[in-house]
Amino acid sequence: MTIEVNVETFHETSLQPNLLDRDAFLTGLLNQFSASEKSGWVQQSKNDAVKWVRHSVIPNTRDEEWRFTDLSPLKKVTFNSVGTIHELSLTDDFVLPEVAHRLVFVNGVFAANLSNTENLPAGLKVGNLDVLGDDVAEKYLAQSEGTRDVFTALNTAGLNDVAVVLVGKNVIVENPIHLLFISVAAEGAIISQPRCLVVAESNSQLSLIEEFITGNGEYLTGKMPVPQEQQVYFNNSVTEIWVNENAQVNHNRIVLESNAAFHIGKTAVTQARYSRYTCNAVTVGGKISRHNLDILQTGEQTETTLNGLTVIADKQLADTHSAISLNHPHGVSKQLHKCIIGDRAHGVFNGKIFVPKPAQLTDAAQLNRNLLLSSKARIDTKPQLEITADNVKCAHGATVSQLEDDEIFYLQSRGIDETDARKLLVNAFAAEIINLIPVSSLREKLIKTVITITNK
Repeated sequence: MTIEVNVETFHETSLQPNLLDRDAFLTGLLNQFSASEKSGWVQQSKNDAVKWVRHSVIPNTRDEEWRFTDLSPLKKVTFNSVGTIHELSLTDDFVLPEVAHRLVFVNGVFAANLSNTENLPAGLKVGNLDVLGDDVAEKYLAQSEGTRDVFTALNTAGLNDVAVVLVGKNVIVENPIHLLFISVAAEGAIISQPRCLVVAESNSQLSLIEEFITGNGEYLTGKMPVPQEQQVYFNNSVTEIWVNENAQVNHNRIVLESNAAFHIGKTAVTQARYSRYTCNAVTVGGKISRHNLDILQTGEQTETTLNGLTVIADKQLADTHSAISLNHPHGVSKQLHKCIIGDRAHGVFNGKIFVPKPAQLTDAAQLNRNLLLSSKARIDTKPQLEITADNVKCAHGATVSQLEDDEIFYLQSRGIDETDARKLLVNAFAAEIINLIPVSSLREKLIKTVITITNK
């Protein structure tokens, strides 16, 4: 089996707006957005973002950060915003029975009748833009570092609502909060732009499940369902998470998109001193998907744990870009990202860790492990360290492999046939990440999905 792998050293460029160019694709999307006025800071942020987007362009493979991710298929589609959605209901597949509180957005529109924000513990606010005061919005919304890129600005330009989770000082939230973003396909291609703001005040604790999933087309005014292979839509999501002093956030990000969908997501995390942030990210499906994960350390002695799993097949492309900026002493960062790639699919991983001179006594580790199930599968992996501090413990690496014949033979010698042996090994590879998800029903669903994808 031939394995195609590309490991490269560090080189970075930044995307800046070009004041002489207008991108027709972006202009068309801006024209779809509602012109409704918002209050105070929200409207100001929208106006600033519109100006930015009007003089920006969609990145292409000549840009270093996008050299392995060709967005030309995205630009060939004409996307429209979708109007009011009627007669919605949640099936058992969408509900997590272990989770009491839930926010549901359908094609980016808040669905109050499907959400459950009753009996919240004291000190916890969960809702949409209505629960976000101007003072909190001005302090946190669209204020994260690293949100000045074209897709994040596009999301802000079209912002009409926000999923909001605010945890007060010294508040410990025992049960996870479920943020469910459902994409319901229409006859034409649609764009939705989910937005999420999470603020954990000092000494608080929170567990969050952020899930992107495909709905059923019959929800749209009684029309017949659109087959999944034809469910073309574009999810452009942005999540800002603020982890204040000595706070703890466990963030579980699940992407289960249609195989014809486009998904570009930004997660921007700001960590104050002594804070702890964990992200367990699982991505399955999508014609083209990309997750940009940016971590900014603003105080000493933080802990950051990033676990990721990507499962793709057919001709799908999945890209994970992470950047961890450890700017203060005694920071700890651990990252493990796994990819399972079958058929002619293409995986991309680019993980950057920055350790400048003030960040002495930093302990950072990064590993990308890839399992190729086909001779045509491809992975481009680029783990990176940029270190100028002289008293640190840092390591990074990447591995690329296929299923080992001796492991399959060993299982066969125990009475397991070859097909089941392969399934067992693939599931074990994925389970290391999936088992970190704190909700058992979601873990079971993800395991079943992985089995389905990898055994086609």
